[in-house]
Amino acid sequence: MLTGPARALFMDEISTGLDSSSTFEIVKYIRQLVHVMNETVMISLLQPPPETYNLFDDIILLSEGYIVYHGPRDNILDFFEAAGFRCPERKGVADFLQEVTSKKDQQQYWYLDQQQYRHVSVPEFAQRFKSFHVGQQMLKELQIPFDKSKTHPAALTTNKYGQSSWESIKTVLSREQLLMKRNSFIYIFKVTQLIILGLMAMTVFLRTKMPYGHISDGGKFFGALTFSLITVLFNGFAELQLTIKMLPTFYKQRDFLFFPPWTFALVTIILRIPVSLMESAVWVVLTYYVMGFAPAPGRFFRQLLAFFGTHQMAMGLFRFLGAVLKSMVVANTFGMFVMLLIFIFGGFIIPRGDIRPWWIWAYWSSPMMYSQNAISVNEFLSSRWANTNTEASIKASTVGEAILKSKGLFTGDWGFWISMGAILGFTILFNILYILALTYLSAQTQFQTRRMRM
Repeated sequence: MLTGPARALFMDEISTGLDSSSTFEIVKYIRQLVHVMNETVMISLLQPPPETYNLFDDIILLSEGYIVYHGPRDNILDFFEAAGFRCPERKGVADFLQEVTSKKDQQQYWYLDQQQYRHVSVPEFAQRFKSFHVGQQMLKELQIPFDKSKTHPAALTTNKYGQSSWESIKTVLSREQLLMKRNSFIYIFKVTQLIILGLMAMTVFLRTKMPYGHISDGGKFFGALTFSLITVLFNGFAELQLTIKMLPTFYKQRDFLFFPPWTFALVTIILRIPVSLMESAVWVVLTYYVMGFAPAPGRFFRQLLAFFGTHQMAMGLFRFLGAVLKSMVVANTFGMFVMLLIFIFGGFIIPRGDIRPWWIWAYWSSPMMYSQNAISVNEFLSSRWANTNTEASIKASTVGEAILKSKGLFTGDWGFWISMGAILGFTILFNILYILALTYLSAQTQFQTRRMRM
C-alpha cells in the first residue's frame, strides 16, 4: 500500500492479530517513512505496547466522542498531571491513557494527597484541554485562514501514480523477471514438450521419405508445414492460463494505483519476446533440415521469422482472451472455439477456391491463413521446386507455383512479406486489445457476480 501515490494514510487497528514485536517493526518502518518522505500517517491502536507507543510523534486521545487531547506525545502526561492524575512509573502510558478517562479506573491515578479526589468527566477533560498550552497553540493555528498558495507541494497528491511511467516500467520489469525465474519450470517444460514433438515429427516427415520436384510430392511437404504451424500456435495456448492466473493480483494492484496498467501489459509483452524466439528457434533448428525443407540458409531464417511472428501473434491472441474471459472454464471453452474458427478458414482444411463467397471474409480474417501462406511461399518458391509444370489443369510455369495455386495460396515471393506484414498487424492488434482489457475491464466477471448473489 505504501508504494501508491498517497501522502496521507489512515490506518485503523493495524495491530489486530499481530504480536507486539511485529507491531513494533511495522510502526517503526512507517515512522521512518513519515520522517524521510514528509508524509502524514494516522494510526488507531488499542492498548499498544510501550515501545510502540513511544514511536509516535503526536497523540490523539478520543473518549465518549470527545477529543480529550491532541498534540505532542511528550506533553500528554503533563496535561493529566495538571488535572491531578499521574501515570505510575511501571505503568504503560497507553494503558494509563485508556483508564484515566474511565470513571471506574480513574481514582487510582489521583496523586494530590492534600486534596480530596473528585471524578473528572470526559467533557471536563476536553474543556481543560482548551486552556492547556498545547490546546491554546492549536486554537491559534486554526484561527489563521487557510492560504493555499503557501501549502507545501508535498501536502497533497497531484499525481495519479507514485512513480513516473519509466520508473513504473523498470519496477514491473524487475518483478516480472524475478517471477519468470521462479516459474522457470513452466518454460523448461514447454521447450521439452517442443523437443519431444519435434523428434516425433522428424520421424514422421523424414527427409529420406520426402521426395520433391513434382506436384504429387507437395502434399507431404504441405502437411509437414501445417503440422509445424499448428504446433507453434498451440504452444502459445499456455499464455491463456498464465494470464488468468495473474489477474487477481493484477487487479488488486491496479485498483490501488500501484502502476499504470499499460506498463504491466507492455512489460509482459516484451519479456515474452525472447521466450517466443527461443521456442520458435528450437522447433525450426530441430525439424527444418531433418524434414528436408529447402536447404538454402535464407529459406531457413525466413521460416524461423514466420514461426516467430506466428508464435507472437498466438501469444497476443491468448493473452487478450484470458484478460477478457477471466475464468479458466470459459476461457478454455471459448479459446478452443476460436482456434477451430482459425483452423477452418486457415487455408489448409478448405482451400480458398472452395470457400463460399459469403464466408470469404473469414478466410481473409484468419491469422493462420497468412502464416500458412508465409511458410508455403517460402518453401515452394525455392529453386528445387522450379521444374516446369506439366499439369495442364493448373496454369502455372513451375511446379512450386502450381502447388501454391492448387491450395489457393499466394504464388509470388511478395506473398511472404505481405503475410508477414499481416501477422505483425494481428500481433499489434491483439496486444493493444490486451492492454485495453487490462486497463478498462472490471475485476469480476458476470459469472462470478451471479454466483456470489446466489
